[in-house]
Amino acid sequence: MIKNWLILPFLLLMFLITSCGSDDPEPGPYKRTVLVYIAGDNSLSSFAFKDLAEMKLGMQEADATALHLLIYLDTGDSPRLVELKKSGDTVVEEVVREYEDRNSCGLEETREVFDAVFSNPNFEAESYGLIYWSHADGWIPYGEASTRWVGQDKTDGDHRMNISELVSLLKTTPHFSFIMFDACFMSSVEVAYELRNFTDYYIGSPTENPGPGAPYDKLVPLMAEDNAAVRMAQVYFASYEAIYNGGIGISNNNWTGGTSICVMRTSALQELASITAQLLPQEDVDNAELMEKVFDYDHDGWGRDYVGYFDLKQMMQEILDEDSFATWEQAFDDAIAYWNTTAKNYSQVVGMFSMEGANGITQYIPGNSASRATAYRSMSWYQDAGLSALGW
Repeated sequence: MIKNWLILPFLLLMFLITSCGSDDPEPGPYKRTVLVYIAGDNSLSSFAFKDLAEMKLGMQEADATALHLLIYLDTGDSPRLVELKKSGDTVVEEVVREYEDRNSCGLEETREVFDAVFSNPNFEAESYGLIYWSHADGWIPYGEASTRWVGQDKTDGDHRMNISELVSLLKTTPHFSFIMFDACFMSSVEVAYELRNFTDYYIGSPTENPGPGAPYDKLVPLMAEDNAAVRMAQVYFASYEAIYNGGIGISNNNWTGGTSICVMRTSALQELASITAQLLPQEDVDNAELMEKVFDYDHDGWGRDYVGYFDLKQMMQEILDEDSFATWEQAFDDAIAYWNTTAKNYSQVVGMFSMEGANGITQYIPGNSASRATAYRSMSWYQDAGLSALGW
């Protein structure tokens, strides 16, 4: 039995031991949580597994104390949400949640995954990133083009996600450091403008993506950096530039057809819309003549329901007088954090085509589709940039 006069020193010693331990700082939130959302239940499913393998390689080189990397993977079989974690010298998939077969482009299905990541205290971070991986077709709403928009899922039919639905989802997520689209035709001023309030940087390609997509083994180690958006785009481009040779011997295992990628600074997009509205002439333009003069990225379109993704900068140069264009160009340059392209890019319909005249951001020019023109007038860019002045 401990005598009474010994109890007080004993308790004091135990208090000091406990207090010293409690002075150790609690681990804070990770620097960045990134979700790669792979809607791959479509013709791209084989690439999804290759990209997942690349992400594991990249995670080996990443700072695992700074980056939470989560991947939602649906290739038509066993959809699941996993976190990549380091375990010794290897990277393992830790399953966060498994799902029944589903439409991964559905609004509620996507919201469920977003909530499982961005509302989960286990994945709380100082900042966040989102990569959307799938087919896409810029701003065009489903039913107005016969191919893409954002995402495609072939479960019990053919499902796509409209930009308006994506916007509604992003209203419930944290603000992002970057949103990247590993998908075709997404360097669209219309889409970037719709998403401007949800992210600091917007990353996409104005053309068709290379078959293999982003080189994730090189991108993952950069995802938690302060300047991640620009660094990721630079490395993405450099990886394809290193093997570019004009498309000779091109294959999905040896992509020699080059690429293009643009990073928009979203904080500058409101001013770009405002200056566009101020400078546009109040006169109808001949759209057919304008289409002939302006660089068109949509070479794939000639093999399907043609949309046309025209170069925004070149279009404005055709419309504005010299002094007005010089003023507008400054606002345009402020909106671009990074842009690069190889001399040619690849289209699955026309093959290699020159990128001469390309400046990285696309703009729609209304054609013969009345329903598509009506849909276009609902876009915030159309309204804020004052495009009705052109008779559109």
